[in-house]
Amino acid sequence: MHAGRSYSFAEIAAWTRRESLVFLVVAAIPKLVEALGLTVPVVPWAPLAIVGTAVAFVTGFKGNAAYGRLWEARQIWGGIVNSSRTWGIGVLDYVSATDDGATRRALVRRHLAWLAALRYQLREPRAWETMTLPHQAEYRARTYTLPEAAQPIEAALAEHLEPDELARVLAKKNRATHILALQSAALRKLADAGALTELRHIEMMATLSAFYEHQGRCERIKNFPYPRQYATLNLIFVWMFIVLLPFALHPEFCELGTATSWLAVPLGAVVAWVFHTMDKIGTASENPFEGGPNDVPITAMSRGIEIDLLELIDAPEVPPTIGPIHSILM
Repeated sequence: MHAGRSYSFAEIAAWTRRESLVFLVVAAIPKLVEALGLTVPVVPWAPLAIVGTAVAFVTGFKGNAAYGRLWEARQIWGGIVNSSRTWGIGVLDYVSATDDGATRRALVRRHLAWLAALRYQLREPRAWETMTLPHQAEYRARTYTLPEAAQPIEAALAEHLEPDELARVLAKKNRATHILALQSAALRKLADAGALTELRHIEMMATLSAFYEHQGRCERIKNFPYPRQYATLNLIFVWMFIVLLPFALHPEFCELGTATSWLAVPLGAVVAWVFHTMDKIGTASENPFEGGPNDVPITAMSRGIEIDLLELIDAPEVPPTIGPIHSILM
């Protein structure tokens, strides 16, 4: 998530520089054809306006859908924050401390392991995501480091799980699911031992159920992309408009004079840049967990939860908050 006031002009220019050069070349095609002594094709404004309207409509639809996915992802993680605090209070007030707080610490640490496992699962790449594209990889390389890429999941889970639990979880594919299963088993043992009353056991199981619901909603967004048919056709429409636009602008500017006709090249490139960048922004925003600069900062939110829960149980060591790097908060 970008935590600054805005992206700089230099960042935007660098992010779009490849296609900007292409737009200049495409916009200059009529002038190059004219220089070769050939007849420049003319595209009437009426059909081009229809295409432009369709492009604007579909691009706007894509932007709204992408923002909807992003906002829903943020709401889900807001729910995870709230449910995690509820879990911490339940551990503190419901579980009898008959072993110097070891059981409470284990329940909290196991929850932090669930957060880490869920976070790593959401950062796993998918074929439709954009983080491997040149402009995204380049921006990430010079701006920030993805924490989940810097530390293996084994090390992250080892901070919170016992060796036997760690081995069991790492042997599973959906590790977050099995960590919650370990929490359920731990609650059952506490209830059987009388350290957790039946009513309190039911309430804490309801909180575990809420965690499963949050996880399922995250997995739905992660594993179901913005429909590829819309994304593909929108890209085709955008480029169709970009290619046809210079042949509509050229005769209009030629009427103003030979020198003025060259203004069709930069103006055509600017119009093409606007339409294409709108589509590109939607593409960069539609996968809110992939680790991009506009995604939900699940790493920082996980750290905030960790700090809250460790302070609840008076842990001797509490990690610092995670701040933005070059205005990017992960």
